[in-house]
Amino acid sequence: MKAFMDSEFLLSTETAQELFHTYAENTPILDYHCHINPQEIAEDRQFENITQVWLGGDHYKWRQMRSNGVDEYYITGGASDREKFQKWAETLDKAIGNPLFHWSHLELQRYFGYHGVLGADTAEEVWNLCNEKLKQPEMSVRNLIRQSGVTLICTTDDPADDLKWHKVIAADDSFDVKVLPAWRPDKAMNLEKPEYLDYLATLGEAAEMKIASFADLKEALRKRMAFFDSMGCRASDHALEYVMYVPASEEEIEAIFAKRLAGETITREDELKFKTAFMLAVGAEYARLGWAMQLHYGCKRDNNTGMYNKLGPDTGYDCINNYAPSSQTADFLNALNETGKLPKTIIYSLNPNDDEAIGTILGCFQNSDAVGKIQQGSAWWFNDNKTGMMKQMTSLANLGLLGNFIGMLTDSRSFLSYPRHEYFRRILCELLGSWVENGEYPKDMNKLGAIVKGISYNNAVNYFEFPLETK
Repeated sequence: MKAFMDSEFLLSTETAQELFHTYAENTPILDYHCHINPQEIAEDRQFENITQVWLGGDHYKWRQMRSNGVDEYYITGGASDREKFQKWAETLDKAIGNPLFHWSHLELQRYFGYHGVLGADTAEEVWNLCNEKLKQPEMSVRNLIRQSGVTLICTTDDPADDLKWHKVIAADDSFDVKVLPAWRPDKAMNLEKPEYLDYLATLGEAAEMKIASFADLKEALRKRMAFFDSMGCRASDHALEYVMYVPASEEEIEAIFAKRLAGETITREDELKFKTAFMLAVGAEYARLGWAMQLHYGCKRDNNTGMYNKLGPDTGYDCINNYAPSSQTADFLNALNETGKLPKTIIYSLNPNDDEAIGTILGCFQNSDAVGKIQQGSAWWFNDNKTGMMKQMTSLANLGLLGNFIGMLTDSRSFLSYPRHEYFRRILCELLGSWVENGEYPKDMNKLGAIVKGISYNNAVNYFEFPLETK
C-alpha cells in the first residue's frame, strides 16, 4: 500500500515518476486566468488565520460544507473563524475522492509543512500550526506567490476598471512577478440585466464619452482595450451561457440597443442577436491586438433564488448546463474567420459531454497564425479533478495535438491555490506514463520531457506571447 499523499502521489509507474520529478515538478507556474485581487498583491497582505485564506470567498468549500449539513451560520454567517475552520475540518473527514481533499492537503504540505491528515480530531493542531506560520513574513501574499514559483499572473478585470493596483505593482521594482490585467467585458454585453444602463454610464465615464448607440459602445470598448493593451493585457475572458450565433444587420442591432436605452422590453431573440454582434465586434478587435479570446460557457448560475437574494452571485449555487449547440459555436468562429478576424481562441465548457464537440471544432480553424491557435481550455470548475482532467486530456489527444495544449490555470481567489498546478502535472505525467508503459508511445524522454514542460509552462508563454523566457 502506498503512503498517504507521499512524493509519488498519483504517480503509479516509473515513467510517470520520472516525467514528474525530472520535467514537471520544478517548472515555474504561469497563471493566465484567476480571480485573485490585485490590491492584495499591491499591499502585500498578511493573513491573520487559515480561515481567511481558505474559506473567505471559496464557494467550492462552501458547497461541500452545505452537503455535510453545516448551518450557513458556520459558512458565510457570523460564526468565528475558528468555528468555521472546525466545520470545514469535519467536512473533510467525508470528502474521500473529492479534489478539495487533495488540494487542502497539498496546501498544508507545501506551505505549512504539515504531512498529517486534517479532520475533526486534528483541527485544533492544524489551526494553531497554520496561524503561527501565517504570522511569519514569508507568508505574505507576495512571498506566497514567490515561493510557489509563479512568474506571471493574469487577473480578471472589467473594462471600466482604472487598473490602479496593476499600476502600483508594475511600478514596484522589489516584486519581479508580472501581474497583468485580463479583459472581462460581461457587464458590457449583458444588456438584459436590470443594472445595464447604470453600467453603460460607468463605462462611458471611463472611456470619456457618452454611449448613445451600439457604434458608441464599440468605440468605448476600443478605447478601453487600448488602455488595457498598454498595461500588458494579452487575453480576454467571457462568461457565456453558450457560444451563440444569431446574426443580424447593423440596423437591427442599433434598433435593439436603442430599445434598451429607452427602457423598453428586450426579447430573447433581441438579446441573442445583440450578444452575437457584440462578440463578433470584440473578437475582431482581439485579433487586431493579438489577444487570445477565452470563452467559458455551459454554466447555469444562481439556481437557489432564496440564497441568491441573501448572498448574491458566486456563492456556490451554480450547476452544469447541458445546452450548448456546437453548430453555433462553429458558425461564430467561422464568421470571424471569413473576415480574417478570428483571434487565438480558448474554449472551455463546464459540461464534460462537450469535450469531443470542442475537439472537433478546434481542427476546423487551425492554421499557421499560431501553434494550436484554437485551444480547448483545461478541465474547468466542476471538472477540475482527476477524472475530469484525464477525460479532457484524453479527448484532446484523441482528436488533436495534446503536445500543444496550454495547460493549467488556477481560476481561484486564493493565494494558496498554486498546488493545483502540481496536482494537474501529476495527473498529466500519470496519463502520459501509462501510455508509454503500455507501449502506446516510445520512452523517448527528450520528446516526452518537451511535451511535459510545454503543457506545464512553455506552451502558454508562447501562445499568449508573454514577455517571459521558456524553461
